Amino acid sequence: MLRNKPALLSFLAVTTALMPLMAMAQENNGSETLEEIVVYGFVQSLSKAREEKRQANIVKDVIVAEDMAKFPELNLAESLQRLPGVAINREAGEGRRITLRGLGPDFTRVQLNGMEVLGNVDSAMDSRGQRSRDRAFDFNIFASELFSKVEVEKTFQAAQNEGGMAGTVGLFTGKPFDYKDGATGAVTAKIGTNSYTEDTQPRVAAMISQNWGDRFGVLLSAAYSERTTQEQGYNTYSPSQLSASQLKGYVAKGLDISTLSAAQQQKFLSGELVFASGNRLSVWDAKQERLGLTAAAQWRPSDEVLFTLDGLHGEFTTRRDEYHLATRPASTSGSVAFDVGSKIKAISWDNSNFVNDIDVENLTYASEHRRSRNENEFNQIALTGEWEPNDRFKLDGHIGYEKSSYTTPYDDKLYLQAKGGMRTRYDADGTGATNFYNWNTTDMSRYSFKEFYFREFWNETSLKEGVLNGRYTLTDGLTLRGGLAYHRYTSSGSETYNDGKFRQFGGTPVTAYGYVYDGNNKQSWIAGDYDKAFAQYNAFHTVAGATDIENTYRVTEETKAGYGQLDWDQPLGDMRLRGNIGVRGYFTDTNSTGNINNSSDTPLGSNKNKSDYSGVLPALNMALEVTPDFLVRFAATQNINRPSISSMSAAGTLTQTDGRYTVSVGNPNLKPYKDTSFDLAGEWYFSTIGMVSLGVFNKDIKNLISTETLYNVPYSATGLPATLMAGVTPNTVVAEYSRPVNLDDARITGLEVAAQTDFAFLPAPFDKLGVLANLTLIDSNSKIKGLKGPITGLSKTNANGTLYYETEEWGVRVSANYRSSYLRSRYDGSNPASEDGFDGSVYMDAAAFVALTPSIRLTLDAINITNEKEVQYNSIYHRLHNVTQSGTTVFAGVSLDF
Repeated sequence: MLRNKPALLSFLAVTTALMPLMAMAQENNGSETLEEIVVYGFVQSLSKAREEKRQANIVKDVIVAEDMAKFPELNLAESLQRLPGVAINREAGEGRRITLRGLGPDFTRVQLNGMEVLGNVDSAMDSRGQRSRDRAFDFNIFASELFSKVEVEKTFQAAQNEGGMAGTVGLFTGKPFDYKDGATGAVTAKIGTNSYTEDTQPRVAAMISQNWGDRFGVLLSAAYSERTTQEQGYNTYSPSQLSASQLKGYVAKGLDISTLSAAQQQKFLSGELVFASGNRLSVWDAKQERLGLTAAAQWRPSDEVLFTLDGLHGEFTTRRDEYHLATRPASTSGSVAFDVGSKIKAISWDNSNFVNDIDVENLTYASEHRRSRNENEFNQIALTGEWEPNDRFKLDGHIGYEKSSYTTPYDDKLYLQAKGGMRTRYDADGTGATNFYNWNTTDMSRYSFKEFYFREFWNETSLKEGVLNGRYTLTDGLTLRGGLAYHRYTSSGSETYNDGKFRQFGGTPVTAYGYVYDGNNKQSWIAGDYDKAFAQYNAFHTVAGATDIENTYRVTEETKAGYGQLDWDQPLGDMRLRGNIGVRGYFTDTNSTGNINNSSDTPLGSNKNKSDYSGVLPALNMALEVTPDFLVRFAATQNINRPSISSMSAAGTLTQTDGRYTVSVGNPNLKPYKDTSFDLAGEWYFSTIGMVSLGVFNKDIKNLISTETLYNVPYSATGLPATLMAGVTPNTVVAEYSRPVNLDDARITGLEVAAQTDFAFLPAPFDKLGVLANLTLIDSNSKIKGLKGPITGLSKTNANGTLYYETEEWGVRVSANYRSSYLRSRYDGSNPASEDGFDGSVYMDAAAFVALTPSIRLTLDAINITNEKEVQYNSIYHRLHNVTQSGTTVFAGVSLDF
């Protein structure tokens, strides 16, 4: 479903209509002219990026900063989404993660200054990966002002570290030798606000560089911001289909359905109806604080030697308060909109038996105030060296260390309980719902205390890496390259739950600590104040004595790799053929340790496992320059993607009920995914920044992971220690044994079209106009557990367009991004609610500046201009899961260069 489709179509129609003018631009470019075209700012960054793409031997896209501390967007992910094949998801309106060529964030390697980077933040919702700890990178952890360039390598070459089957994103911070001799610097300061929060959001960045004649240089940069966010919407849990026996039992205990017709009563008691769970109004408030520091030192002791030392420190802290008013019955299952003692006055359902309208008296509610603090810290240091004793031979490499930590010192819930009536209606298209309350939701006397939840989480990843490369020029057009790499990655974490505390005070009045929460634009209700509630019940946050300790694990990967590669650049008749061919070998050792829990999530003991795998990856990349302005690219490569950390973890569960044993555990013996990819593209370059490209790609992927369940197997087949549970022997029969295994395969085929141009050939004032546009169409087919269907996270259509007008004195640009619907989980063939996904969306952003002097300019940025809705649906029938909005954010600022 696409609400802003007319706006998108209008925008893209304008950009498309302007594209034929590129032919005129090319014609003009070939004519004789005495006037030199000078580019600056955004146009200059496009020109530099285009040139790097043009000279590359692989399929690559580039984004270059306009100047010091001036990246094109305020967020790295939002810049990346302007490139063909890139889609993003957003957190509170800000770009967080990317999907590249249809493959999710776990399939994209991200490097920082040449070294792989790992860093996760958090989300307000489980459905958006609330505490996911994985191989993905969250781009909102750093401010964009810290970076000078971003590269997206879409095809693999042997000289690149293996992994990142979708591609490799390279992030580069500034270096002192990038800038002119002497001292240079830049300072930016912005003040922003959001249409929902109406707060003040400061954002400052500074960069200073000192270059002593390209012999020694130092660069320092810092970025700091504070941001208050709010998302509002309607939120549900997984739908509930209660059995006929359950429903008849509730009626026997006091659920009143007498008002319904005989046919409605019969349908209600049949067990065929599906009920929404939660039916809740939700607000997610958050205060974010982000700090980034970089330092770089470069030393050239001689013309042949260069050393670069890079350091980066990042902090991202979120203090979140969530407020929910939801149905939470005391005596029925699934958080449905009725309880024992309720009276159902009216009910209707759709053709899929989903209850889309229900009117109930005396149902039970929960007012939930959830608070959490999430602290993220990232540190990296890397030393890079280059030695080039002559024009034919060169050695380069780096050693580095990084550590990323994620800590939640508290994640608490304060539940109040209330009774009242409500009618709930769900929109037929699955994009919204409305609650009509027939009681005063701000009446303090209707509420009582229910319970506290106390939780803590932590995760830590670290990486040690060393790389050595050598190259030798055999002839003017042939270069032999080779290298070695070492990579040691460690990830560990644990979660502690101390739920249902202080229930002995359940039913007591909330007068001492309750207050009217009015942050939702549709309804106000009573919420609880933590400090006052703690004082009332002599309570405090604690997980001391908690026995529910989950997902405790430690995984270590150690990889040794080497490669050989031949680069060539040779004439082919009147054309020029350049490229590379090579092979990369790797060997990975894996060690995994994890806790095994019982049915109460109490640890029984630990499980340990070791495994290894190895392989060889060939790669071929070619670029044929048919003319100086037109080239054709071809690539045939193989690459891998290592399995997710959660799948490889040795943690799991061992339960026993009435002599029936079940086991669910991760699988450290998983093999990496492997793909065989082909790319073919044509690129036409013209005028100052003009380019048109058309490319197709195909990926055949093996070893995708699914959960396999075996029945009635001996306990010894699970590989778990027999000492975990009393009475268990190697011959004990396990009724169900589930684990992730390499079972599935997939194919992805795509088309990428991109174009950009300025219109410098037009008469003033139209000569400062420019346009960028791209379109990506992707189709996929995967086979999971014998069922065919699309890959999760894949949007079939991604489109971007930017219109800009820029002079030295002022400039403005407007961008639109469209991402079509995509799946979060696929239909399993039996449960309709197993499918979950997101509707398509259109985000529009804008930026403008006015230069007061050559070194001072005023800026204006607007993000999410149309306050786009994010709609998450559930089931093959497209039922509402979540719908949220986060408001429009505007920043006004000033920048100074010196």
